[in-house]
Amino acid sequence: MKLAKVRFSQFLLLISLAIPMFPVLKAAGPEQHLLYVASPGTRNYVEYGGVGILVFDIDNGYKFIRRIPTWEVPEGKQPENVKGIAASASSGRIYVTSLNRMVAIDIVSGKRIWDKTYEGGCDRMAISPDGKTLYVPQLEGPSWHVVDAANGNVKATIETKSGSHNTIYSADGARVYMAGLRSPLLSVADTKTHTVTSTVGPFGNSIRPFTVNGSGTLVFVNVNGLLGFEVGDVRSGKKLYRVEVEGYKQGPVKRHGCPSHGIALTPDEKELWVADCANSAIHVFDSTVMPPKQLTSIPQRDCVGWISFSIDGRFAYSSTGEIIDSATRKVVAALEDEAGRKVQSEKLLDVVIANGKVVRAGNQFGVGVRK
Repeated sequence: MKLAKVRFSQFLLLISLAIPMFPVLKAAGPEQHLLYVASPGTRNYVEYGGVGILVFDIDNGYKFIRRIPTWEVPEGKQPENVKGIAASASSGRIYVTSLNRMVAIDIVSGKRIWDKTYEGGCDRMAISPDGKTLYVPQLEGPSWHVVDAANGNVKATIETKSGSHNTIYSADGARVYMAGLRSPLLSVADTKTHTVTSTVGPFGNSIRPFTVNGSGTLVFVNVNGLLGFEVGDVRSGKKLYRVEVEGYKQGPVKRHGCPSHGIALTPDEKELWVADCANSAIHVFDSTVMPPKQLTSIPQRDCVGWISFSIDGRFAYSSTGEIIDSATRKVVAALEDEAGRKVQSEKLLDVVIANGKVVRAGNQFGVGVRK
């Protein structure tokens, strides 16, 4: 049985590599709203979309447009997990990390700009608002690399000894929030000095995915052992609330080892959406009150391991590949690649292109934008 599964995965990988690439995107005139999905974005499972960056047309029902190559997979080898994705409208580039390396690609042409490996590997990174600097966590290691986005060179290193994992840049570019999966403390770094200046917590357990409001005053974190989330005050550094999902049991999970691995604010910060892998659901909370109040739940087709939102907040992106209308909370589309495979990925974001240039770029985290 196990041998058959391996052969099937290899067969799917060969199909994805054999299918010819679509032509370079030529955006002219009206804006194009596109979704970029890095694969394999659920572990290294090629059955969920093969290998590469998959591009979908948001305005045409999320129809598949093309596949941008990332890394070649040697014969007989398995592809590396994609660990993170980030993009910049200023530079027109998209960045993807794997277990060991990071690649920079021109968003419009799909041309590779640079591709580098990093000591200690890579995890889920973040890019500065001006598109010049990347904070790249080592793969569950002691440090974050501060990387020049133009050429991929390391400019500085910040050591937290926390099991570096997830990263968010503040909207003003002054701070970076860094969570390690072996620490209950969220570290906050000053981007001028590249040093940790404060922490938030301790939270109830090690921090997993998290998000931040637009003003940078509140953080919402998933932690190990909790179906739900906790809330922290960035200014005081204290944990404020612990919120458990009501009406659902935790149960066993397929991936990540924690009940809730995914949390996102709607851009207007009125709602907080929380992943539930065990019950294949997303739970919606009213975040205009504190602690946030549970409103409803949205069933999904598989384990939910990540949530983010479109730039305009109209759609929520589930790692299951389902697209949810934020207002009606109904699934309106489900991603499929050129081979008809149901795409799943925890690493995706949207971009807007006009007159051949990137004019807006989203992010992989559901961060608030109100100030």
